[in-house]
Amino acid sequence: MDRRERERILRQGVVLPETPRRQRELAALVEDLVEHPLQSRPLRQRYRNFTPDAGSYFAALGGPLPYMARLREIEALVAGHELALADRYATADTAAWREVAESWSFGEVNDLIDRHNRWYPIEARLPMDPHTGDFVLVNGEPYWKRPLDARWVLERFPAA
Repeated sequence: MDRRERERILRQGVVLPETPRRQRELAALVEDLVEHPLQSRPLRQRYRNFTPDAGSYFAALGGPLPYMARLREIEALVAGHELALADRYATADTAAWREVAESWSFGEVNDLIDRHNRWYPIEARLPMDPHTGDFVLVNGEPYWKRPLDARWVLERFPAA
């Protein structure tokens, strides 16, 4: 830790004596306030564009939302498939690899992906895009996920 940073932390809450520089700064602040139009007037009330509801309160207390848990499970299953496929890819020849890719079962992860594609916009409360009539993009990309199949396998582990 830097010496200056350590001293700054240790001096927190300590009232230092006023230096000539600090006195000039305070005088300048007082002078700025003399002609300020909002001095001694209450500020305008800022209205918020939301109202707290019970749903958001319970969601904050309940831990991760269903779509968050589902996304985590999808990522874990996909990582497991990639590891298993990498092991098979290392030992398989080109002709047999296409058969392995075609016969690989992605039933469980594809079921989760289907549920994600169906329920994510509702659970995440995605707003609608009035121009397209579809849900808005999430981080610049569509929210839906593509089911895993032989094409997905061959994209990651090419046959030849």
